[in-house]
Amino acid sequence: MLYRTLITIAAVLLAVLAPVRASAHGFSSTVYATVTAGEPGHVRTALELEYDLFVVSAADAGGDDPLFRAGTAAFEARDDAGQAAALQGHAEAAVRYVTERFAVTAGGRACVPAPIGGFTMGEQEGVPYARMLLDWACPERSDAHEVRSALFPDAEGYVKGVKTIVTYDIDGRTGSAALDAGHPGFSTGQAWYQRFWEFFRLGAEHLLTGVDHILFLLALIAGSRRLREIVLAATSFTLAHSVTFMLAALGAVDAPARLVEPVIALSIAVVAGWHLWRLARRGSHAGDLETSGGGHLSLDRAGWTRLGVVFCFGLVHGLGFAGALGIHEAWSWTLLWSLLVFNVGIEVVQLALIGVAFPLLVVLRRRSPLAGRWATGVIAAGVSVMGLIWFVQRIVES
Repeated sequence: MLYRTLITIAAVLLAVLAPVRASAHGFSSTVYATVTAGEPGHVRTALELEYDLFVVSAADAGGDDPLFRAGTAAFEARDDAGQAAALQGHAEAAVRYVTERFAVTAGGRACVPAPIGGFTMGEQEGVPYARMLLDWACPERSDAHEVRSALFPDAEGYVKGVKTIVTYDIDGRTGSAALDAGHPGFSTGQAWYQRFWEFFRLGAEHLLTGVDHILFLLALIAGSRRLREIVLAATSFTLAHSVTFMLAALGAVDAPARLVEPVIALSIAVVAGWHLWRLARRGSHAGDLETSGGGHLSLDRAGWTRLGVVFCFGLVHGLGFAGALGIHEAWSWTLLWSLLVFNVGIEVVQLALIGVAFPLLVVLRRRSPLAGRWATGVIAAGVSVMGLIWFVQRIVES
C-alpha cells in the first residue's frame, strides 16, 4: 500500500516538476579571464565568453540586430569560422560590450583597453566560447592591479549568477579569483587568505545552488538507516569526488559534459530508487540491518553495496564540480591550494546539511516509525522523479 501510494506521489511530482530545466544548476554561465603582463605599463587579458550569450547580450546592448542574426545563424549551423566572422564583422559592438563591463585599473586609475587580433572560437565543456585578447595601457606603473567584471549581469534577463574565473600571473604574483555580482572585483595584491576565502565561498555557493547535488545528498540521507551509514556514505562520496575533481581541474582527466551530466542525473534517480525498492521489499523492516554479510564497520551486505555505488557515482560528481569551476591552468601549488579550498567549501555545506536533516529524520523515526517511512519515501520518490527527468532531458539536449 505504501509503495503504491509513493508511486502515485511520484507521478504527481512528474507532472508538476516536468517543466524544470534539465540543467539543475539553472540558467547561468561562466566567463574565463587570464591576466598577464604586457609591455612596460601594459596588461594583457585573454577573455573567453559563452558565444550565444555574448552575441545576444552585445547585440541587445548596442542595438545591433545584424550581429544577432549573423551570430545566431552561425551558432545554429555550428560553424566556428562563421561565428568568429560574425563577431569580427561587428567588432565595435562586441568589444564595446566587454570593455564597458570588464575593467583593469592601476593605482586607482583606469587602464585603456585596445583589442589585439581578431576573435577566435573554442569550447568549454562542449559549449562554444568566443575568445578575445585585450591590451590595457595603464597611466602609471603599479605593484598591484585591480580587475573588475560585471559581464552578463542579472539585469539583462538572459542568465543569473554569472561568475568570472580569473587566473593571473602579473606583478610577480600568480593565483586565481572568482568574481560575481556580490564580489565584482579583486586586486592582484590581495593576501593569500582573501584569495582562498573566495574559493571557499565559491565551493559553498556551488553546492547550495547546484540542485542536483543537493538532491543526491537528500537521497543519501533518506536511505541511511543508521548514523554510521550516512557518515560512511558522505565520506565515501567526499573521497571519490575529491579525487576526480582535483584530477579534472588540474587537466589530468578530461570527460565531456554530455556524458558527465546525464550520469549525475541518473545517480540521483538510482540512489533514491534504491530506498524505494527497500521500502517495497521489506516494508516496516526497511530500516533493519540484515545479518548476512555483516562485519567490518558494522555494515551489512546491503550497506557495503550501497557504499560502493555511492563511491562510483561520487567519481562522476567530482567531474561535474570541476566542470563548474572551469579552471584549466598548468599545475602550481597556488592552484592546488585554491582547488582544495574550493573542495572544503563544498564539504562544509554538505556536512551542515547532513547535521541538520539527519537528526530530524532520526527523531521522526523514533517517535513514529510509520511517519518516518512515509517521509523518506516521499523524499525518495520526488528525488527519483527529478533525477529521471533530468537524465532524459540531458540525453536529449546532448
